[in-house]
Amino acid sequence: MALTAGIVGLPNVGKSTLFNAITQAGAESANYPFCTIDPNVGIVEVPDHRLQKLTELVKPKKTVPTAFEFTDIAGIVKGASKGEGLGNKFLSHIRQVDAICQVVRCFADDNITHVSGKVNPIDDIEVINLELILADLESVVKRIDRVGKMAKQKDKAAVAEHEILVALKEALEDEKPARSVEFTEEQQKIVKGMHLLTAKPTLYVANVSEDEVANADDNEYVQQVREYAAKENAEVIVICAKIEEEIAELEGEEKEMFLSELGIEESGLDQLIRASYNLLGLATYFTAGVQEVRAWTFRKGMKAPQCAGVIHTDFERGFIRAETVSYTDLLEAGSHGAAKEAGKVRLEGKEYIVNDGDVIHFRFNV
Repeated sequence: MALTAGIVGLPNVGKSTLFNAITQAGAESANYPFCTIDPNVGIVEVPDHRLQKLTELVKPKKTVPTAFEFTDIAGIVKGASKGEGLGNKFLSHIRQVDAICQVVRCFADDNITHVSGKVNPIDDIEVINLELILADLESVVKRIDRVGKMAKQKDKAAVAEHEILVALKEALEDEKPARSVEFTEEQQKIVKGMHLLTAKPTLYVANVSEDEVANADDNEYVQQVREYAAKENAEVIVICAKIEEEIAELEGEEKEMFLSELGIEESGLDQLIRASYNLLGLATYFTAGVQEVRAWTFRKGMKAPQCAGVIHTDFERGFIRAETVSYTDLLEAGSHGAAKEAGKVRLEGKEYIVNDGDVIHFRFNV
């Protein structure tokens, strides 16, 4: 799908530690600002219990999970929009991602330097959001000047865009992100083409200490982040990046025992991966046969031929139909044959909009 979620935050909030845990790619992590200069990109598997259940049902020769990209972006500092720190470079890296996971430090530790000298998660969030807003405002103002001249000549496209730009300028000047402005579906397409930083969907990652991970809701910093995120309908995922890095090295029962000892039902990383996947507007369908059970990523709203094209362009080009059964119906039936006998397997055509959890066999002819 070539979509990526960018991990951003101030220096020393746990971004690279989190990235190491997610991808086990060994991104450099050090106790000083700007240790990460070039963005690190890693592929992460999407945890999905349905894949395991399908494997138990079908008993294939192999099982393949789906995956997507996380990008670790170096720390932003106040003044980044004006080139402070390595601001321009960092902002350009953020511009290239499709969604933003903003890591916020929610723990005190005298051994880890805070770039502003004190732990204050709301200040941290506002520093980053303001820098992104200022960068967008500069872009919008420049574009208004250019598009305004064409709008005066009654160019229809320019008039439509100018109206959008004026609305964006007002919001940004009021220190509100571009995503907070309501537009029609057609207007949203125009906004998307502007590649604004604050138009990107965002979630917040509250990084807590090892002692607080099991009772994170009691952490006053986490409470503050939740209240802030609620105002913009954003999700908050609570993790302890340091612990997640340790968990990432474990597998199976060993991992389950470690989580149990910590008093955690599910790793924070698994929650973050799924939340980021959803934030990107992604969903999963499955193919299930004796050779392979596999999860495939598609964008919500895609039709059957487009989803077939995720597997191979020939599948889309020669699409005939999609034999489809929902994951739930297949599991209840116990086998594909039983699901078919129960009338749960459907033959869908070119206009069928694929649902998350569909188990599909594509028919095609090239």
